[in-house]
Amino acid sequence: MDRTVHKRYLDYRERHTYFGRKMPLLKADDFVRLDAEHGALEAMGDDRDDEEDARFAALLHVLLRD
Repeated sequence: MDRTVHKRYLDYRERHTYFGRKMPLLKADDFVRLDAEHGALEAMGDDRDDEEDARFAALLHVLLRD
């Protein structure tokens, strides 16, 4: 796992203890996959269509970045 992704994972785990108690904690492999998808959608910016915007919003919620 890349250092920056590992730091984001540790930040996610810390936020999860407070904000995400009702959601299952993501395993590292799942976090890496969803973090990469989030990054790709974020890079698209205003070029995202409605479906991609909905997925981006869902990832923000799951990754506790909303």
